[in-house]
Amino acid sequence: MTRWIRVGRVGRPHGRDGSFVVDDASDDPRRFALGARIYLGREPATVAGSKQAGGRVVIRLDRDIERGAILELPEEELPALEEGTWYAFQLVGLEVEEEGGRRLGKVLAVEPGVANDVLELSSGETLPVVAACIRSVDLDAGRILVAPGFESPG
Repeated sequence: MTRWIRVGRVGRPHGRDGSFVVDDASDDPRRFALGARIYLGREPATVAGSKQAGGRVVIRLDRDIERGAILELPEEELPALEEGTWYAFQLVGLEVEEEGGRRLGKVLAVEPGVANDVLELSSGETLPVVAACIRSVDLDAGRILVAPGFESPG
């Protein structure tokens, strides 16, 4: 079964040519490059125009779109990552444990934050996704090891 990964959402129009701001855009600029393929409603679309405006991604697709539509990619079309790196969606469901063995809960979501992403845990706690906090991620073992003292109430 194909897992679909959200890479953005159709935001407000930008200009008169059908371009729009991509809300909650993926960090990877290749997703929105001219000629890139993305999916709306699980149907493929091609990026026909791409630029930055005010620090935000603005694209135009080769077909009509509705504001608010979700932009997705099937997991198998995501580029392979370097050793020791991971996609945010891969963290959901992993057990989080502090150094020393204290369990903090499972990752329910990875939410964008002002300065960094934030792990939302089943315990109601949140953790920043920063190198000082996240010591290791073991996708095969289903575990994230974190430094003590970073959790805060959600």
